[in-house]
Amino acid sequence: METVRVLAPSGMLGAGWDHATVERGIALGADVISIDGGSTDSGPYYLGAATAKTTAKAVARDLRSLFTAAARAGIPVIVGSCGTSGTDAGVDWVAGIAAGVLAEEGLDLRIARIYSEQNAAGLKEYLDRIHPLPPLGELDAETLESCTHIVGAMGHEPIVEALRAGAQVVLAGRATDTAVAAAYPLMMGMPAGPTWHAAKIIECGGQCTSNPRAGGVLATIDADGFTIEPLDPAVSCTPISVAAHMLYETADPFEMREPAGTLDVRDARYTAVDDRIVRVEGSRFHVAGQYTIKLEGARITGYETVSFSAIRDPRILADVDAWAELMRALIAQRVRQTLELADDEYAFDLRLYGHNAVLDDLEPESGPPREVGVMLLVNAPDQATATAIAKVANPLMLHLPAPGMDYLPSLAFPFSPAEIERGAAYEFALNHVVDCADPAELFRTEPGEKTHA
Repeated sequence: METVRVLAPSGMLGAGWDHATVERGIALGADVISIDGGSTDSGPYYLGAATAKTTAKAVARDLRSLFTAAARAGIPVIVGSCGTSGTDAGVDWVAGIAAGVLAEEGLDLRIARIYSEQNAAGLKEYLDRIHPLPPLGELDAETLESCTHIVGAMGHEPIVEALRAGAQVVLAGRATDTAVAAAYPLMMGMPAGPTWHAAKIIECGGQCTSNPRAGGVLATIDADGFTIEPLDPAVSCTPISVAAHMLYETADPFEMREPAGTLDVRDARYTAVDDRIVRVEGSRFHVAGQYTIKLEGARITGYETVSFSAIRDPRILADVDAWAELMRALIAQRVRQTLELADDEYAFDLRLYGHNAVLDDLEPESGPPREVGVMLLVNAPDQATATAIAKVANPLMLHLPAPGMDYLPSLAFPFSPAEIERGAAYEFALNHVVDCADPAELFRTEPGEKTHA
């Protein structure tokens, strides 16, 4: 093939799009449809709990759009990081939804599942080949065992193997966002530099366009470079909008590491073909001396209860920082007195929304706010303790006067009860890479049979 056209309908499966944009991509000659099913963007909970961020109905709606269009065109569909975090449960969850959609539509497609979840016992055998990424240190067996779920971020190779084995739909576990879009073009012989760069640009669908909400994009890759075209005729790509995507989720705007090597766009040139389409040339890919797979793991840090109230009292808001300092001191004091808990047996955070809750000391504006939302977030070893601490704080959240006030104010609880149990809280525990001799050695593929209505 002299060119490969990759259709990226959106940045995430379940986000939704106008089906007409997918049909337009098919009409423009798309050779493959690729879409990301998730990432670590939404925090550690989805990996730690192996739970999807999206709802099943939204995923089914999007898969129906992709499967019906791809089946008519005879092209494959690739989904990466299924179920948000790419756990085995996430792959099976998406596969179950996919099977239902295919049955309802009377389609007959072969689905391959690629599993990327790892277990602590197996990874212990790799400890001498696992290296930390900043800011973490060396990995030990105890950290591995503390994780509820661990995944490896696959490159394009396992996806290519599944396609070569005859898969028409590939449902992959955790994968780099770019590997999902790069797999088919690389399999068809497209050069690595343009392929990886194009994959990076289209990983978030229409984010590289003048209207990210209007749908996805089509990347056409050839021997010398690639072009990016929006799927909505009313939307445009510009050299700036395309080049700017190298600033997104990268530590270096000129380099991006993949398992097999590094994308280098220092010499890339972005040219407007017309008022909608951009041409990119000069991208390079440097093959690494060692193939590596990034590991992601999450573990429970405790259990959380949250409470929220709102302040409109101008005397409190005149120096709300002093009020918050008093609140923190009184909560700690009453927890010691009432629950007999030491300060190191729990943790809480008091955030003032409307007053530096987002930027904190970096906030450039000054002056008292008109109203503030006060969020109390408690973390404790068990749910009952977290809720008990929030209940101890309840009278303070409702009636605490500022220093110097001679009356009890009434603040506003938006909920009854005021305490909301959030359940287990998670943190990312792994930011490491493992040296691999075989790009597929950490992954397991089930080729699957054709589905039947």
